[in-house]
Amino acid sequence: MSLLPENAEKVEVAGATVDFFKYIQDGLTTYQFDTSKCGPPDPMVNAMAGLQVLDDNSQLIMYNHKAPAGLFPKIEAQYDYTAEDLDIGIAKMVFTKKGGAKANTDFNNNSCNG
Repeated sequence: MSLLPENAEKVEVAGATVDFFKYIQDGLTTYQFDTSKCGPPDPMVNAMAGLQVLDDNSQLIMYNHKAPAGLFPKIEAQYDYTAEDLDIGIAKMVFTKKGGAKANTDFNNNSCNG
């Protein structure tokens, strides 16, 4: 089962260790990656890399084996997110930039602590 729509194209994201894809969904530029088969620190490293490409008209979709609880406190001042457990046994997170939020996320703090 593919989690990517047909219009997805592979893109380069600085610092990423997995493939990232880009497409338009619901009028937003969507970036997507899958770390559901990766171990630490890949989920955190790729989430931090992907968040850096977001602007006010884009979103980041992350698929992982579980919600990355250690990531959320690091980014919540600058990004909104939702987390959902899918029937296929993985978690889906969707990230967007908060309007008017200060750019204060420390993207170098990408270690996994739990």
